[in-house]
Amino acid sequence: MTRVAFLGTPGAALPSLRALSEHHDIPLVITRPDRASGRGRALSAPSVKVEAERLGIEVAQPESSSEIVEALGSVGGLDLAIVVAFGRIITPEALAVPARGMLNVHFSLLPRWRGAAPVARALMAGDPMSGVTIIRLDEGLDTGPVLTAQAVDIGDEEVAGELTQRLAGLGARLVLDVIPEYLTGKLEPVPQSEEGMIYAAKIEPEERPIRVAGARKAEIDRVRALSPEPGAVLSIDDVPHQVLRARPHPAEPARGTWLAVGGVPVVGLADGGVELVELLPPGKRPMGGGAWVRGRRQDGGMVA
Repeated sequence: MTRVAFLGTPGAALPSLRALSEHHDIPLVITRPDRASGRGRALSAPSVKVEAERLGIEVAQPESSSEIVEALGSVGGLDLAIVVAFGRIITPEALAVPARGMLNVHFSLLPRWRGAAPVARALMAGDPMSGVTIIRLDEGLDTGPVLTAQAVDIGDEEVAGELTQRLAGLGARLVLDVIPEYLTGKLEPVPQSEEGMIYAAKIEPEERPIRVAGARKAEIDRVRALSPEPGAVLSIDDVPHQVLRARPHPAEPARGTWLAVGGVPVVGLADGGVELVELLPPGKRPMGGGAWVRGRRQDGGMVA
């Protein structure tokens, strides 16, 4: 049986980990260290660690690049390593440990959206299509040669969490198909083109606020790109809310205001109205726009 190490961190990596565990010998899972989170700053384990422990697989959480190399070397005789949303650059020394290198499941149609946030950037740019690309990792940032890729259409109201989940499932299926053909030499990686390359930089805090002076399509795309995390932010009557879903609305409140129209909140942006379909008020759970309106004492106000 093929001996495969797995490197990944968030929930998006779980479909590949589960699929690989059913078909290959996984002696080691490498993930990021536990991090403090929440109001109490309690340590929280990465999703991949939790799942690997459930599957009975040894877990390593190296802090440094040299520790990644040591962890890979400690299990010996690796045929391959699979990387899915690991969140760290992998050094040439680590790439050289498995006999046939490392394959990466990347959630975009490379070379478009190389980098940390391919799904969010695709949605924020209004792309009609995304996909999964399987590459052999090299020293660059998502620059390695391509083994296979598959495109998917992006739904009109699909948000980042939903698209990521779809791509994660697709990636798991693709990597299972690729491994045997790659290891037997039937599938040769093809050098990646540089044409159309765009870098998918991580989302910065200053990108979260919805711009009331912005065009509504761009701001709705912002909401979709940042939902459910970290969430686009809109200050409603001086209280910051996360907006998790939004859509165009025919009503046209004055720019920088909101109105209850037919029982739902509608915000006025530069070129029209936007319905707040789902919101997360501070200290509460996500709720539909209609429920939010019913909890208000007024049917309009200011936004910023």
